[in-house]
Amino acid sequence: MSRFTILLGGDLVRTPRLDRQIAGTRIIAADAGISHAATLGLTPELWVGDFDSVPDHLPAALQAVPTETFPREKDKTDGELAVDIAMRQGATELILVGAFGGPRADHAFLHLTLALRLAEGGFPTLLSSGAQEGVPLLPGPASGFDYESGTLFSVLGFSDLSSLTVEGAKWPLTRVDVAFGSSLTISNEVRGRLHIALEKGRAMLIAHPQP
Repeated sequence: MSRFTILLGGDLVRTPRLDRQIAGTRIIAADAGISHAATLGLTPELWVGDFDSVPDHLPAALQAVPTETFPREKDKTDGELAVDIAMRQGATELILVGAFGGPRADHAFLHLTLALRLAEGGFPTLLSSGAQEGVPLLPGPASGFDYESGTLFSVLGFSDLSSLTVEGAKWPLTRVDVAFGSSLTISNEVRGRLHIALEKGRAMLIAHPQP
């Protein structure tokens, strides 16, 4: 099993939880995501992109990271190109760090849909800013999550959802159909051990974990 962390250009808060999640993973930075390497105390094995968003005053160790340069006019974002490279190098699991927020809302939304596509293709993918996490939810058996009681979470549907079950929550659900665009599953809280199951549809669990 080969786990890769992709450093993207969105928001980042370093937390002990995030440190644990990325420990031992291979690191690839996508353009401005290189700035997160300094925050996290990491040296990526590769830095990719068109380099139109290079941060100022990078430490010498990061300036020396091997690069793979792409043209500005291209069919994929720097982040997706970094994911492609990780997959070619044998990635079986991905953590997209800096996936939320940042100056480009379109990129942040793309990271959500990209993670869903990767999960559908058999590549478990976690999105994180340190303060927030995103986990794709696809049809199948119930998934369990290690969030502490009191953790705020939402289930964000990317389609109509059929037979959604949420256990271990302040507001549990049992085999509920949720229309696309409904706010029914926004702003819940963990109570005990959170389990979520979905019969049909695609969604994203967005959680605000304890550090």
